[in-house]
Amino acid sequence: MRFIKQTCLYLSLFIVVSTGVDWYRTSDGLQELPSALISQTIDGESVDLVEMSSDSPVIVYFWATWCSVCRFVSPSVSWLSDYYPTYAVALSSGSDARVQAFTQSHNYNFETINDTQGSWMKSWQISVTPTIYILHQGEIKSATTGFTSPIGILVRAWLS
Repeated sequence: MRFIKQTCLYLSLFIVVSTGVDWYRTSDGLQELPSALISQTIDGESVDLVEMSSDSPVIVYFWATWCSVCRFVSPSVSWLSDYYPTYAVALSSGSDARVQAFTQSHNYNFETINDTQGSWMKSWQISVTPTIYILHQGEIKSATTGFTSPIGILVRAWLS
């Protein structure tokens, strides 16, 4: 019984601390949408994130092929793309062909915009990968950086 109480206490403490750190990391982040909201995916699909967000939450996932944490978060984002429109922005990850080969080899289902020039990274003020924004009705509803669980992303989408 004592083991269960200690486990619950440590788990609760972990949740409180990680939530606080997550809030602190994103409190200085982007508050208003930048101008870079219309683009084309590596598959040639035209994307307007504001328009997409008018009907349901849209997940915008900034990641990179070289990002070690992204290897844990990307499968969650891919899973979530089955339920919400999801657009990943590949940062400094090489050519469209390289990014497409990478996403296919990992069975990622999200649509990908390749930011080869760093324009999305600059306009969205991305300094950490991964970074996830949730847009709804043309506004930023949630932002998080670093490791995020599938449930964490899903709850943020629900709350938006």
